[in-house]
Amino acid sequence: MQLYLQHREGEVSDQTLQSHRYRIEPFVEWCESEGIFNLNDLTGRNLHSYRVYRREEDDLKPVTLQGQLSTLRVFLKFCASVDAVPEGLREKILLPKVAPENQASKTTLEPDRADQILEYLETYKFAGRSHVLMTLLWKTGVRMGSIRAIDLADFDFSEPAVEIVHRPEQDTPLKNQERGERWVALRSYTADLIEKYIKGPRIDGRDEYDREPLLTTPQGRVSRSCIRDTVYVLTRPCKYGECPHEGYDPETCEATDRTFASKCPSSRSPHDVRSGAITSHLLDEVPVEVVSGRMDVTQSVLDRHYDRRSEREKMEQRRKFIND
Repeated sequence: MQLYLQHREGEVSDQTLQSHRYRIEPFVEWCESEGIFNLNDLTGRNLHSYRVYRREEDDLKPVTLQGQLSTLRVFLKFCASVDAVPEGLREKILLPKVAPENQASKTTLEPDRADQILEYLETYKFAGRSHVLMTLLWKTGVRMGSIRAIDLADFDFSEPAVEIVHRPEQDTPLKNQERGERWVALRSYTADLIEKYIKGPRIDGRDEYDREPLLTTPQGRVSRSCIRDTVYVLTRPCKYGECPHEGYDPETCEATDRTFASKCPSSRSPHDVRSGAITSHLLDEVPVEVVSGRMDVTQSVLDRHYDRRSEREKMEQRRKFIND
């Protein structure tokens, strides 16, 4: 496993590498528990036993099991290349079949809720860090890591636009590395909001690499966990309106505590905001090619994981291009 991770280092982002470690470690632990200490002894029967074990003992959903076994296949392909397992052994791992509609998460942030949140922030938290964060996430649809990577020097307010840059050696990598680097156009309102934040509430400071990040805390550049927690807090309905959940009392609900905001059934993650933003762009009839380039996502992945338009919404959009 260590050889594999060292081999992939530099090829994939740190987050992807960490994900691969997370998916392979249970297999390593299972091998140890079964007395398998040399992968040359591994057989197809062993792999099937592991598949059953993960499905039944760890109670994994089919889509989760599929993802973990797919990574194990990639790992075994590498193992075969260094003579650690027989060639072709990875093909003996049978992946569970998952219906297309179950392959992607269905949670997303709907446009009307996004509008409510942004209206609340404009009224009560204008030009604050959370206002700028949520506006950028919703208006640009970029990933959480891309937002975190933005420096003051990356802005061109005359356009207006912001450059997304891959700087892995300075703790701000992009998921798709250099391929994810691009300029993202901003609307005038978004650019004005960012300028007001920079001149006002933003905490002036530099990170450990002497860079000036856009989003800051007293400790320096905002962390991923801080971004994630902020989005969970802002997307709770009780933050900007009434609680819609029967049996939940905001006076006693643990999700009203910032630490447990993610436990609210209606709270959403930064990834959900991204999928909602992509869907909103598509509903506004922004061409798929434009959405793909702006948000750094291939059209096939966009269709499978991010487009939350209903079939009827797609039909109504097609109708506009069909003559009687």
